[in-house]
Amino acid sequence: MPDTGGTRVTHVLLDADGVLQDVPAREWGTWAQAFVGDDVEEFFARVDLLERVAYAGRTDFLAGLARVLDDLGATADAEEVHVAVWRRTLPVAGSLEVVDALRRNGYGVHLGSNQEPVRAAWMRESFGYDALLDSSHYSCDVGAAKPERAFFDEVVRRLGVEPGSVLLVDDTAENVEGARAAGLAAVLWTVADGHDTLLALLDEHGVDARSVTPAGTSAQR
Repeated sequence: MPDTGGTRVTHVLLDADGVLQDVPAREWGTWAQAFVGDDVEEFFARVDLLERVAYAGRTDFLAGLARVLDDLGATADAEEVHVAVWRRTLPVAGSLEVVDALRRNGYGVHLGSNQEPVRAAWMRESFGYDALLDSSHYSCDVGAAKPERAFFDEVVRRLGVEPGSVLLVDDTAENVEGARAAGLAAVLWTVADGHDTLLALLDEHGVDARSVTPAGTSAQR
């Protein structure tokens, strides 16, 4: 467990893909293959680089995607491919239950996600995270992406709290390490690990995310 100076965790910062929402990554190749055929590996190698730059909000991801599609001889436009490949995510009911329990138990709950502007806007409109959570921090708005320290420093500044009072839940080890280096508490978890595992990890940091029934007993999960 990282040293957060003995500060009590009062805020939980949740990643999106793999934590709040499900991304069936094993299907991405199938979806993309419908547009680029056997060039799937090259397609993802190139768009991954584009996406990483776009995370900070400094480039037009759709324009870059259009260039890649053109280079590979694909006839579909970038918007069509973006919808078919990047917008098939769905929120995970169990994760939203944890969000609700955390907020009921007095914790600030926030989104901290690496997203390029188009997908960030789609997530806002489709899933209503701005209403479900206390605040949302997309890398394209922050101007830096996880695991960069600048991302975590800016989120903490926006929250107006000490770094050690914030716990990151993320499905990427590098992001967890980056958060800890910035003074936050952090745990590595993904939806596939199960929500009971998440509750146990939160317990280790003194964070109570267990729902309570009106009778005052912990609800079964």
